[in-house]
Amino acid sequence: MPVTASPLHGRTAVVTGAARGLGAAMARELSARGARVALLGREERTLKRVEDTLPGACGCWEVDVTDDRGLARAGADIRARLGPPSVVVANAGVAEGGPFAESDPAVWRRVVEVNLIGSAATARTFIGDLLDTSGYFLQVASLASLGAAPMMSAYCASKAGVESFAHALQAEMAHRRVGVGIAYINWTDTDMVRDADEFAVLRELRGHMPPPARKVYPVEYVAGRLVDAIERRRPSVYVPGWLRSAQLVRAALPPVVTLLSRRELPRLAAAEPFEATGLLGAGGRADQDASRSPRG
Repeated sequence: MPVTASPLHGRTAVVTGAARGLGAAMARELSARGARVALLGREERTLKRVEDTLPGACGCWEVDVTDDRGLARAGADIRARLGPPSVVVANAGVAEGGPFAESDPAVWRRVVEVNLIGSAATARTFIGDLLDTSGYFLQVASLASLGAAPMMSAYCASKAGVESFAHALQAEMAHRRVGVGIAYINWTDTDMVRDADEFAVLRELRGHMPPPARKVYPVEYVAGRLVDAIERRRPSVYVPGWLRSAQLVRAALPPVVTLLSRRELPRLAAAEPFEATGLLGAGGRADQDASRSPRG
């Protein structure tokens, strides 16, 4: 049988947070399906390494997704070099853990800024292109968008926010032939998740989740599922698929989580004092280092 070309073939796709993890895996998958890929992230050297692995036309831009002017400059260069984007993936994200009362206000704020404000800034930068190309915007959300967890207040707040933002954008763009999708993903094998497991309280909290909910999925598998959703312009995608059922019981999740936390947190605190983690993963540390440096 003849091989059918991907609908992504020859299109320009923008991926934020593309230096590693899910963003890098999605960039590879998009490129393998024939897309021209623009990689955006905080670390030019790491982005270059990802760029070197892509089989098709691509480029990388070092930019902070919370920097509107930097995004505008990157957007103009992307249009000139790769053409107007018809796919945009708002994937850039950071996380921190620990008690809210002891959290560093600057770190807490940074998580919300990158995950929520950065997603909106990314959409604003490229929405004109998506209108011109009848394109598709994918917002990477999380199980944390459906049900909050203790010790992850900034991450949960930001992911609930991006879900609401994407729903609002869906409604605004529905009559203008721009697709907006929300990706609900669970634990994915990235350095951020591996770093979280180094902290006893976060490791134990994940360990107390039901077996399906604590499973960690290979990043390539998750990336493949999300790119499938992009090809089909899905309004939502759940990886793993059982996450869809969490939508049906999401109103019950907060009291259940509170009940379990009331029982388990004192036991965990007695074994090892809770502490703030700072930004998790190599990407989080790079973001923190870059944020401390003056912008050019």
